[in-house]
Amino acid sequence: MINEEIRAKEVRLVGAEGEQIGIKPFREALQMAIDANLDLVNVAPQAKPPVCRIMDYGKFRYEQQKKEKEARKNQKIVDLKEVWFRANIDEHDFQTKLRNVIKFLGEGDKVKCSVRFRGREIAHAAVGQRVLERVKTETADLCIIERQPKLEGRSMIMILAPKTT
Repeated sequence: MINEEIRAKEVRLVGAEGEQIGIKPFREALQMAIDANLDLVNVAPQAKPPVCRIMDYGKFRYEQQKKEKEARKNQKIVDLKEVWFRANIDEHDFQTKLRNVIKFLGEGDKVKCSVRFRGREIAHAAVGQRVLERVKTETADLCIIERQPKLEGRSMIMILAPKTT
């Protein structure tokens, strides 16, 4: 809340340079802000009496928006990539898919490794379990296992997350 929006009889006033001025009546504090050609901003409305600061509110909002924009620019959005394996996967296919898993982990993305069972393959879920265990051992130094292999319907799913350094 700024200037006339403040609904308090007395406020604890902080000057434009950050110096403590003390407890002042609201009208006197507002007049001091107007004389300085600045705004009276309520920085701690829950305090007794509320703490108000004399500052250039437009400049303050601009600086705040710049900081938020910079923070958004620097944050990394983690995607969830999915790599499908088969229970009876051949060695070369396994190595190709493992290379993709390693590449995704290197880029900082989470990887969902799935083994899809077709037809009667579901009766041999242990074969799919061994495939995911092999992926786990091959990538042990690059990632942490966020979710252990678990059978869900006709798929066995494991989620890997990159290690944070």
